Amino acid sequence: MTGEFIRKALGDVLDFIGLTDSTGQPLAFSPHDFRRLFITDAIRAGLPPHIAQVIAGHANINTTMGYNAIYPAETIEAHRAFIARRRALRPAEEYRTPTNAEWEDFLGHFERRKLSVGTCARAYGTACIHEHACVRCSLLRPDLAQRARLAEIRDNLIARIAEAETEGWLGEVEGLQVSLAGAEEKLRQLDRGHGQHTVVGLGIPTTRSNR
Repeated sequence: MTGEFIRKALGDVLDFIGLTDSTGQPLAFSPHDFRRLFITDAIRAGLPPHIAQVIAGHANINTTMGYNAIYPAETIEAHRAFIARRRALRPAEEYRTPTNAEWEDFLGHFERRKLSVGTCARAYGTACIHEHACVRCSLLRPDLAQRARLAEIRDNLIARIAEAETEGWLGEVEGLQVSLAGAEEKLRQLDRGHGQHTVVGLGIPTTRSNR
């Protein structure tokens, strides 16, 4: 079913029913209007607003709440009810007050996330799988302001690989090539994330004709 087919079907139904607005004009709906109905009904039924945001594909939760035709107080109560249900399902010991040492360790993890070329996205309580060779790590979120530094690292790795190949240090070549691939991938991430975005048409799904 195409978008135009759904739009026409909605119009045909409204024409048949004969519904009008407060001014007497015929009602008109588009398929997009039903996102509002879905989000409103889902949040009224207890779906957390941030989950509705993900389902709707909104970058900002304020956009989702703009679709949600209920009062902010109802939104807050729905979210609180969701949190209460989740807490009831989890062991009580998980909600104990952390010790001073545990709290300091938790805060320290986030203080240590800032790196020279970006930010470490490693989750709290997990080990560094690359032994702090950050340029190789997929969890490094490179900073656009540090692109020149990354390019310098890449160029240095290329020079070191050439030297190692000349000197016959084949064991070192392999490790340097892994680091070079990581640096080049980080540069590609920056270019993809801050380049020109283009709209790609995915087409409209079609159905098989009845036989």
